[in-house]
Amino acid sequence: MLIGSVVLAGIVAVLHAYFLVLEMFLWTGPVGQKTFRRTAAEQESSKVLAANQGLYNGFLAAGLVWSMLSGDLHVRMFFFACVAIAGIYGGLTVGKKILVIQAGPAALGLVLTLVASR
Repeated sequence: MLIGSVVLAGIVAVLHAYFLVLEMFLWTGPVGQKTFRRTAAEQESSKVLAANQGLYNGFLAAGLVWSMLSGDLHVRMFFFACVAIAGIYGGLTVGKKILVIQAGPAALGLVLTLVASR
């Protein structure tokens, strides 16, 4: 279970690092427009909010990397829980796809980490 916890922490950290890049640097370009199915004008008008959101995603990634480097399962559980809650909220308010991409791996990682900590 511990290996699965570490692997999922790495996967979720990489996903959130990608979200940081997407939301902070690619938001107004073709990749951001295609990913979020928005016009250039819509993306431009929301770029400051997206950058802020991207920064938060970077903190989530950093927390998971910290948990991997330190081996602290409590830190890992905290950050998995944060990601899962954010993913559930996003899935309910933005789109169901977020439940699968963000909340799903984090929830599974949280369960594996809880089992590994016993």
